[in-house]
Amino acid sequence: MAQHVVVKDYCLEWQLKYQEEKEKLIPILKENYLAIYHIGSTSILGLTAKPIIDIMIVVRSLIEVDNIKEKFIELGYEYLGEFGIKGRRYLRKGGDNRTHQIHIFQVEDKENIIRHLAFKNYLESHAEKRDEYAKLKKELAIKYPYDIEKYCIGKDSFIKECERKALKEYDSSWDNLYLSARKVQYQRIISSSIEAGSVSAALLTENNNIYVGVCIDTACSLGMCAERNAIANMITNGENIIKQVLAINNVGDVIMPCGSCRELMMQLGHSSEEILVLCDYENKKSTALKNLLSNWWK
Repeated sequence: MAQHVVVKDYCLEWQLKYQEEKEKLIPILKENYLAIYHIGSTSILGLTAKPIIDIMIVVRSLIEVDNIKEKFIELGYEYLGEFGIKGRRYLRKGGDNRTHQIHIFQVEDKENIIRHLAFKNYLESHAEKRDEYAKLKKELAIKYPYDIEKYCIGKDSFIKECERKALKEYDSSWDNLYLSARKVQYQRIISSSIEAGSVSAALLTENNNIYVGVCIDTACSLGMCAERNAIANMITNGENIIKQVLAINNVGDVIMPCGSCRELMMQLGHSSEEILVLCDYENKKSTALKNLLSNWWK
């Protein structure tokens, strides 16, 4: 039976369906999981879409994903390998009445990861293009109700044009920092007195280099915060001017630097008060360091 091409007006339930699926997928991936994103048309507020939840997952290793494909099959997914895009793992479920699609990329594949995030951001920030896309999809669904291939071909040039413009506009610096910090974040048992890796941090310098660090927790006061570890790496490599910084807890949520780390960054000088500190990764909200150290003593 041919897939029936149906597009529907935006529905808030799509966000809930994404959250429900997210809760099922993360436990399967365990420490291989780095990030998960709701992408595609159902992720964009107000956009007409086929009611299919597109999910992008970033992992440390695609080989490890292949090794647990049976876990995805148990959730009802077809495991289709690269399926036309090198370096991807593509999964879908629902048969002809498809409900979900998963696109899995290894963390080093920034080209594909950023491409999806940039396209989403572009349609969210350009209402006229979002509405043009909605109109095009409705017309194609009427014209090709049982021909998904022609429906997709009809969208192709519009998508490529938007993607090209999106990549020119999109600032991927927070994404690169977040994924760099997540990549080094995993538990390390050093000894009976030392553990490391539950918190990670990444910073971007004026030379556009990224330095990362993890926390070192000790049985006494000799440990080190992840942010200070990243700063130490930066200084070791001959730099001392930070543009952006973020810290992440053990479940991947952005956290604010502690007071000692804020103080160290401020004492670096070179307009350190303007260092951007990430507060919310999903919405890319940040604040200047000076707002976290008001009335600084020096």
